[in-house]
Amino acid sequence: PRDAKQAVEFGAEGIGLCRTEHMFFDPDRISAIREMICSDTVEEREIALDKLEPMQQSDFEKLYETMEGKHVNIRFLDPPLHEFVPTEEADIELLAKTQGKSVQDIKNIIASLHEFNPMMGHRGCRLAVTYPEIAKMQTTAVIKAAINVSKAHPEWNIVPEIMIPLVGEVKELAYVKSVVTKTADAIIKEAGVDLKYKVGTMIEIPRAALTADLIAKEAEFFSFGTNDLTQMTMGFSRDDSDKFLPAYYENKILEENPFKTLDQKGVGKLISNAVKLGRMTNKDLHIGVCGETGGDPKSIEFYHKAGLDYISCSPFRVPVARLAAAQAAIKNK
Repeated sequence: PRDAKQAVEFGAEGIGLCRTEHMFFDPDRISAIREMICSDTVEEREIALDKLEPMQQSDFEKLYETMEGKHVNIRFLDPPLHEFVPTEEADIELLAKTQGKSVQDIKNIIASLHEFNPMMGHRGCRLAVTYPEIAKMQTTAVIKAAINVSKAHPEWNIVPEIMIPLVGEVKELAYVKSVVTKTADAIIKEAGVDLKYKVGTMIEIPRAALTADLIAKEAEFFSFGTNDLTQMTMGFSRDDSDKFLPAYYENKILEENPFKTLDQKGVGKLISNAVKLGRMTNKDLHIGVCGETGGDPKSIEFYHKAGLDYISCSPFRVPVARLAAAQAAIKNK
């Protein structure tokens, strides 16, 4: 909510990306998600998720109140689960005690979560496919928050936007979307209200961009996640690229960091084609972008020409992004 308030003061017209995993890292919340990760059954996971749901709902209510009816696009849980597990011995012992397991049991679970390439591992929509109860919990939090704030402020038109991350196959989106809509529709019916909501996806896997016409059959909006789309298209690890990119600049192989200024010839071509394909299926498809390039003036001009509806960036980059968007609109009338 604090970041959202800052963004609005700088002229933002909505939130293009709310990363829900950041809400779990607070000391009073991390224990609940660790309990979920270490659960043996669906029932145990649901008990842990029941502790997290009111926390997320409260966060979303504050976001909706701050934004006063403006767009709020909420991305479901994205990072691999190993990012949430404890590393300190004292925290491992506490989790073991809470879960009624031995310290070695917890260490075995932590070891089992290790992945050779976490960026391409068990994360994003794959978490919701494996554990649909996570998507149910997050949907419940989003919809209940929207209902409560709408009742308190009927003058605001709150339409929750739920973004499913890391989709590469339309059937993935269809499966997770079915979990979301079944949960949301039941809550809305029980509350006796007329609340509209949207379900869309983040395009960050090249296959998703190449099959955007199919994915648009299930998605009401696209958001290009340029950090991961660049990683997967160029084969560069964002976290490791600083080791070799300086040599690329020195030898004129690359002129700029592709994670800060969009690679228009490669990644940009995927984006442009995906926009065309998506709108062939759904002419009303709402399309935006997020990632570091969302605040970069050169990239913003490209996004304007590609036909995107919005750009998303960090709050403090909003003034520069607005100026760049205005310049792009004037230059490319």
